[in-house]
Amino acid sequence: MTARGILNSVQRFIAWTNRKITIHFEDRSEFYFYEREVWWASLGENVGSETNGKNFHFERPIVIVKKFSKDMLFVIPTTTKTKVGTWYQPIEYGDIKTQAILAQARTISAKRLIRKIGNLSPEQFQPLIEGFVALIKTNSST
Repeated sequence: MTARGILNSVQRFIAWTNRKITIHFEDRSEFYFYEREVWWASLGENVGSETNGKNFHFERPIVIVKKFSKDMLFVIPTTTKTKVGTWYQPIEYGDIKTQAILAQARTISAKRLIRKIGNLSPEQFQPLIEGFVALIKTNSST
């Protein structure tokens, strides 16, 4: 990585740290969320090949897979880039076609949610869940 690339990365990590502090102390109690919903969420500036958020809010669309409580949820980030393979599941909500990045699934705080942008139908949600289960059941020794 070039010196300029390192400087840009450091600046994004600093910006994300500042944004994360703000998110931590914001009152988000007015947000209600449910499984199968698609939201913009602040996922941050992450390490290595982990999926990053974009722009000032470090945001990326996510699908809510499981609501554990009013404060914690399990999500799968999405991308508009066309990807093929067992790590990706095509989904649609409204007129938007995207790919769920199954390998980047994670638990997040509800404080990371920014705004709701859609819903997956049960017919779209079921293959997403089946794709995720198949991915984690895969025997890596074969």
